[in-house]
Amino acid sequence: MIKKFVVIAIAAMFTLGTVSCREEKTLGDKVEDVADDIEDAVD
Repeated sequence: MIKKFVVIAIAAMFTLGTVSCREEKTLGDKVEDVADDIEDAVD
């Protein structure tokens, strides 16, 4: 019983840790990515 609780708690902490640390792209980053994609397509 306690082992199941510990496993679930560790899984939840790992999931929350990886999701909350993700970087959000700004509008400038998105525009730069699109510009790079267009430049690569032209080449």
